[in-house]
Order: sequence, then structure tokens, then C-alpha cells
Amino acid sequence: MKLEVLVIPVSDVDRAKTFYKTLGWREDADFVGDENYRVIQVTPPGSPASVIFGTGLTTADPGSAQGLHLVVTDIEAARAEIADRGLEISEVFHDAGGVFHHAGTEGRVAGPDPKHTSYSSFASFEDPDGNGWVLQEITERLPGR
Repeated sequence: MKLEVLVIPVSDVDRAKTFYKTLGWREDADFVGDENYRVIQVTPPGSPASVIFGTGLTTADPGSAQGLHLVVTDIEAARAEIADRGLEISEVFHDAGGVFHHAGTEGRVAGPDPKHTSYSSFASFEDPDGNGWVLQEITERLPGR
């Protein structure tokens, strides 16, 4: 099995579309069925999986999707690219526990993981509705990945 698509809840479809296109994500589709049904699909650069949002797609509250991870090979460069596009993004951080980040901002320690361990450095941002995204630096995958 492979993950193909994530559906995220948004309140303003056009605002979300502008945001994700500003991130540099490719617009794959913008299908309008009627005033109660619209599907927009965007894909992050280099990703085999896409993100869908629109009207009539989910009963989840706008902004309720949290912990959506995007894998990058250079956390500082990826963070800078998003900031250079004029979007808000956290500074690079690692977790006090050293394994995986906590929910919210609890346990965040400024800067990348001191040992630059793969899977251990992060930066976070939100879309206009508050759906939470996390950049995670992975330079060497775990065995079998």
C-alpha cells in the first residue's frame, strides 16, 4: 500500500489554494461539481502523495488536521525557502526528548538536533485555517524504509 492523498479541512477554498500554490505546490486539479462540491488537489514538489481540500469533502472542522509531515533533506534550506515565499514558519528546532516532537510547542529546543541525527530536526507552519504542517529532516532512512 502507498499513501496517495490526504484530505484537509479548510474554510475558504480559494484562500487555501493561494496558500498552497505560494508554497510552490503543483495544482493538479480544480474540479467544481456545483456550489456544494469542489475538489482541489495539490502536490508538494517531489512528493508521490497529494493533498485535497475543497467543499463537501470532509466533515472535519477547518484547521483540525495536525502533525502533517513533509520530509526534507536540508531542514534549514527548506525552512528558508518557505520564509522567502513570505509565509510564517517556526525556527528550526529539535525535541528535548530526542525521539520525536511533542504536540504543540512543548519540548521544543531551538536549533537543529546537535548531532544532526536523521529524523530529529523540525520546523513547523500552518495554513490559513490552522492545519499544522511539520518539516522533518531525514538524511538517512531507517532500515527497510
